[in-house]
Amino acid sequence: MKNDIKRWLNNEGKLFLKEIGIKREQIVLDFGCGAGHYTIPAAKVVGKKGKIYALDKDAENLAKLIKIAKSKGIKNIEIVKTSGELKIPIKDKSVDVVLLYDVLHYIDNRKKIYDEVYKVLKIGGLLSIYPKHYKLDEPLWTLTNLKLKDITKEIEAVNFYLERKTFKKLMHDDNYNKGYILNFRKKYGNF
Repeated sequence: MKNDIKRWLNNEGKLFLKEIGIKREQIVLDFGCGAGHYTIPAAKVVGKKGKIYALDKDAENLAKLIKIAKSKGIKNIEIVKTSGELKIPIKDKSVDVVLLYDVLHYIDNRKKIYDEVYKVLKIGGLLSIYPKHYKLDEPLWTLTNLKLKDITKEIEAVNFYLERKTFKKLMHDDNYNKGYILNFRKKYGNF
């Protein structure tokens, strides 16, 4: 394990997730969790009475995540294997926080995933997005033509409001990076 990942999983990831708004005893969905760079620290933040749903279509990454969790004695992660369809098989209005970190550029029908997130989030729930690879992001800014304001408009159109935009040091793949975090809240009312 690289030193960056080790520091992130042991402490810095926890501090980052607390700063974005994850709290003890919450239920969190890490959509597109990969090998668990956000799942593991989130499980530590929410504690034994909290729960993390780790959703991904890559069985190899999920196996790595399970191995890391076991080695750290973490038992509050539930693996949600998916075939890649944009469906979240979790009970409606049951989740406090959804993380969409470094996944938007993979999704063609983003409205569908925003609708799914809306369904599983509790009223007032937090949707936290790390929109890596948007138009002005480096490297690989050519992957999408979206700007941060375009992403914000898309999400606000499905009954969320932007609560906060911050620029932070965080983990991307296996290395530290700096990027924008967009935090949205689910609005009250019918969708």
